[in-house]
Amino acid sequence: MSELRWFWSRLTGNYWFFPTLFALAATALAFAMLALDRAGSAAWLNQYELIVPARPDGATTMLSTIASSMIGVAATVFSITIAAVAYASGSYGPRLLTNFMQDRGNQLSLATFIATFVYALVVLRAVRAEDEATNAQDAAATALPGFVPQLSLLVAFGLMALSVGVLVYFLNHIPDSIRINTVLRGIGRSLLDEIDEMYPDHGSGEDQRDTRAGPPIRADRAGYIQFIDYDDITSAARASGCCVTMQVRTGDFIHAGLVLAHVVGGAPDHDVVRALRRAMTVGSARTPAQDPQFLIDELVEIALRALSPGINDPFTAITALHWIGAATAELARRNLAKHVADEPAESRSVIPLADNFAHYVARGFGVMRSAVATNRPAALVMLDSLRNAAGAINHEGRIHLLREQGDLLLEQARLSLKGPDLREVEERHGLFARDLG
Repeated sequence: MSELRWFWSRLTGNYWFFPTLFALAATALAFAMLALDRAGSAAWLNQYELIVPARPDGATTMLSTIASSMIGVAATVFSITIAAVAYASGSYGPRLLTNFMQDRGNQLSLATFIATFVYALVVLRAVRAEDEATNAQDAAATALPGFVPQLSLLVAFGLMALSVGVLVYFLNHIPDSIRINTVLRGIGRSLLDEIDEMYPDHGSGEDQRDTRAGPPIRADRAGYIQFIDYDDITSAARASGCCVTMQVRTGDFIHAGLVLAHVVGGAPDHDVVRALRRAMTVGSARTPAQDPQFLIDELVEIALRALSPGINDPFTAITALHWIGAATAELARRNLAKHVADEPAESRSVIPLADNFAHYVARGFGVMRSAVATNRPAALVMLDSLRNAAGAINHEGRIHLLREQGDLLLEQARLSLKGPDLREVEERHGLFARDLG
């Protein structure tokens, strides 16, 4: 199931997928409507005085206008999207390029205009003037000496009205999608959803890193691990009667010769090596699937850019801190032990590389700390976020990690701030230390 979700996410993440799908659906719809028109199914339209039957010249003009205008609008929409993507990636970071290209609003808007264009073009081809049927065979093929698909024209008019509505939606969606609060909300919600999917169990458990040695399985290519299909690795390990201890996780960069895993309890036969390598999808960039750290890195990157002297936008950094705080609190309440197969812990065939709470805290608050310490509002919010995250858990070890981040922030702030700003941070840290014991 996870592999199917990964395949679907990759497929729908391409900008061409929905326009292609909609174009094929529009072609099928056009042929279906033309078949109904040829079968005389449009006769009921004559009962309504408001629907005036179109003549061949009028139908041709209408369909030509729809087709030409829709392809022009599609080109304009694509240009606007590229401009918005260029602005967002330049302002918020190049890693966000994928987020905007995968935006469903942009994809479906372009797909709607392409579908309307294709539908109008296919129906236009079927319109025949009265003098275009030159022999009996043509007349039989078109059912009438002149053929105007009235029902198909009505659908074309409906698609045109739908396209106008989609265009209005798109013109509102684009400026809203590049607002920083919208960007951060999208990343933050995706991060919380990914945490919920990867660590569904509540608790404070963590896997310990497996240190057992064994014959290594090495990588044969370079790139970022985008997805690991643990089910395929488990099946191969069971068949070979060995245990595979992973040395990499999703999001890691690998290259030829790097150790991917150790095989414990036997030599790595050809089937296990091939299954492990094939189970890893390797690409040129990281993706959010199986990798909450990637989404944390996106939030951190936006915050660090906002706190840089050239931008100096602490309120964007504060919003990013709020989302990182929410994710940290959620991670703190979760059991971070990975269960990749329905096997007892003591006899697992595949042991993933362990995740731990300290690693996530260091990648979030730890990376931001030095930049946050230079800005009083951001430092105050980080202390509040750490305190709020600690209030949601009851595991002393994890609370200690958050307390340590607050102490390090104060130590760093003393090197960067002075006067009333430093005193305010020290006072807030006093409240923080009191609440965390």
